[in-house]
Amino acid sequence: MKKLAVLVAAFAAVLPLTAQDQAYKDEAIKHWNTSKDLTLAVAEAMPAGDYGFKPNAAEMSFGQLMDHIAMANANYVSRAAGAKSPMTKTEQFDKATAMKRLTESFDYCIKTIEAMTPEQWNEKRGAAGHEMSGRELVWGGFTHTAHHRGQAEVYLRVKGITPPVYKF
Repeated sequence: MKKLAVLVAAFAAVLPLTAQDQAYKDEAIKHWNTSKDLTLAVAEAMPAGDYGFKPNAAEMSFGQLMDHIAMANANYVSRAAGAKSPMTKTEQFDKATAMKRLTESFDYCIKTIEAMTPEQWNEKRGAAGHEMSGRELVWGGFTHTAHHRGQAEVYLRVKGITPPVYKF
């Protein structure tokens, strides 16, 4: 009976963390879906002929920037899940390729986040002194995308294009 009481107490102690992890996962998926929609709208807003545009020589072209977002999405989330990223390097930065790679990266991220376990959310990964939990890596990828999507919106404005409106 004492063993059963200890087991029940241990199980009860884990429940709030699991519920908290599920709530975080649900929120992350919601926001990654919103980020996908907005990022694809930003990518779509740039005309295909302007994917080589860069505001100055030190910047990535718009197409390179879109690919950078796709690659980083998959890298952050695959690290969070303890997996290998499915995205491979490319030298094609045209609009059709960018749209395809962005879609694939967001779909991969959302699917991977949905499948992550509480252990993956909490496990620390990375070099000593630079470890991050799966939760931090998912958030880091989301933040990285927002940063570069904002940069892409500036590229659009420089070309005289009004960026898509953010929908929350």
